[in-house]
Amino acid sequence: MNIDVFNGDADGICSLVQLRLAYPRESLLVTGVKRDIGLLTRVEATPGDEVVVLDVSLDRNRDALMRLLDKGVGIFYMDHHFPGEIPRYSGLTAEIDTDANVCTSLLMDRFLGARYTAWAVTGAFGDNLDAAAYRAAGALNMSAQELHDLKQLGICINYNAYGDDICDLHIPPDLLYKVLVGYRSPLEFIGDKPHLYRQLLEGYAQDMDSVAQVQAYFATDSVAVFVLPDQKWARRVSGVWGNELANRYPDRAHAVLNRNRNGGFQVSVRAPLNNKTGADELCRQFSGGGRKAAAGIDNLRAEYIDNFISAFQTTYS
Repeated sequence: MNIDVFNGDADGICSLVQLRLAYPRESLLVTGVKRDIGLLTRVEATPGDEVVVLDVSLDRNRDALMRLLDKGVGIFYMDHHFPGEIPRYSGLTAEIDTDANVCTSLLMDRFLGARYTAWAVTGAFGDNLDAAAYRAAGALNMSAQELHDLKQLGICINYNAYGDDICDLHIPPDLLYKVLVGYRSPLEFIGDKPHLYRQLLEGYAQDMDSVAQVQAYFATDSVAVFVLPDQKWARRVSGVWGNELANRYPDRAHAVLNRNRNGGFQVSVRAPLNNKTGADELCRQFSGGGRKAAAGIDNLRAEYIDNFISAFQTTYS
């Protein structure tokens, strides 16, 4: 059996699209909302099965990974988040790079020899790596409008992944992937499925209009914290709002908080674009994780908000 495990955001989806365009294969899909990162715990595999894991933290899935490797399951693991110590198993192939200017889609583009670079560019735009996306797109000879379309698509695929559960999303990530993998280029998808593309664009625009009214909970020249209301639109927009703020204020770090079902807060952290460091280390202090430029916390208890803000200020003072 073949099992594809992937983050439900733009980077995870665009990585798998590239891989399966290059190597088509029927597989069981395991994915979810962006913050559903313990995906390997849901994988039941037997010796001889092949598992692909894309854009999911190894460190946060270590126990499940070891369980599968001990059973003799073959695993190909590609990611750009903090991995911790990478296990040495003959059944594990790990392609992991934590450089702040790469994402899994760009790693896949490198791995495949730039066969579907437009999808890699789309994933990079979705991960708010604009400079890296434009560099990768240099070989594509695209017009400014075509690059704009790739950027908008990447942002909207990424936006679609945010929520407490699948019910918060416009389109479940596995269904969105199944549509996208039918197109060798994202521009072909946009041209062939304008209604689906428009659905994502309009949802994104409406939610961004709503969040534009939210005032900062705490702000200095170096950091800003926003607490969003307990509504679906707020859960959907939390990640892309963090990216928008990072682009608007490149010397400032940002944290966006949403209430979760545990009575605490889900936190999205963006390091300053001009200093892409520290987000992963900050969030690990509160049992979170991620990468240097962008990280998160699944459940920050309300009584620890002040502690978080203090640590946030210290990290980016």
